[in-house]
This record gives sequence, C-alpha cells and structure tokens, in this order.
Amino acid sequence: MRAMRFSAGLLSVSAWAAVSLQLGLSLQLVRTQGGGIADALVIVLGYFTILSNLFVALTAGALALAPGSRLASPLLRGCATTAIVVVGLGYHLLLRQIWDPQGWQWIADNLLHYAVPVAALAHWLWFPPQTRLPKHAPLLWALYPAAYLAYALIRGEWIAAYPYPFIDVPALGYPRVFANAAGLLLVFLASGALLRLAVRRR
Repeated sequence: MRAMRFSAGLLSVSAWAAVSLQLGLSLQLVRTQGGGIADALVIVLGYFTILSNLFVALTAGALALAPGSRLASPLLRGCATTAIVVVGLGYHLLLRQIWDPQGWQWIADNLLHYAVPVAALAHWLWFPPQTRLPKHAPLLWALYPAAYLAYALIRGEWIAAYPYPFIDVPALGYPRVFANAAGLLLVFLASGALLRLAVRRR
C-alpha cells in the first residue's frame, strides 16, 4: 500500500511538473505578443495532451493522498491511463515529425508525451486496481475523448484556432475531421480494452 501511494505521488508530481512547465513556456510566449496568463490558459487548455496530463495528475494525486476517494476509483484511473497512453502513441506516430522543439520546450514535450505516459502505464501495470473492471469500461472511458472533440470543435469555431492538424476544420472540412476522430476513437477503445485485459490477467 505504501509503495503504491508513493508511486502514485511521484506520478502526480511528474504530471503537475510537466503541465506547469508548459504553462510557463506558453505564458512566456504570449507575453512577447502582448498577452497574459488568461491567453496562455486558453492555449494550453485546448490540448488533449495537457488535459490528459492534468487528469493523470489529479487521479494519481488522489490515489496517493486519499485512496478511497471517487477520484481515485479504478474507472477514473483507467480512463486517465488510457488517455495518456493514447497521448504518447498519437504524438509519436502523428505529430513528432511536424515540429522540432528546442531547449525547455523539448523538455516539456518529452515530459508530457513520453515520460508521464510511460510512468502512468507502468504504474497501472505494477499497481493494478484490486476490483474487477466491467467489460464496458473502455466504452465509458471513450466518453472522455468524445467530449474533448466536441469541446475542441466548439472552441475552434469560437476562436478560429484548432489544437491539432487532424481536426483542423477549415483545412480539412468536417467529413474528414470526423473520419480522423473516428479512427482515433477506435485506437482509444483498443487501448482501453488492452489495459483492462492486462489488469484482468494480473
């Protein structure tokens, strides 16, 4: 129990550090353009990567500090873990080649897209939930990326900016965006099913 809570605490701190570093870098950038912290928050909170790292930070922190709380429930932990694993996979396969971060941004990128996803997956496998997850758990978890898609599209229409090229409506059109989203949702469901299966076999 102590080892599990200590591991969860380290995971939470790592995710908070990654998000905080990215927020600081975004704030630094928008200040050069005459903006402030509200503008930086609008930018960073548009990304599934940031929201999923926050999700991991909150659920892992709850597991470390209050293991019996709802935020530390196996279902929420599973959703957060699936989301951050998909973040790592998506970045590595789809986004890594389209830009070349340097300096502190390189560190933030690697923390957000590699270090935290790997640590979250390791924590899930090493300290699996003690209760059996229902068969429909991956379907429940998929509500999170579906809600994010709706949020990202509404946000994009409102501020005329889309966080990822594969959901850029002006460039691709809605049919292509929804097709891309459906493909990613299938990846999310498959990842969730594999994580549930791994826990069941443990």
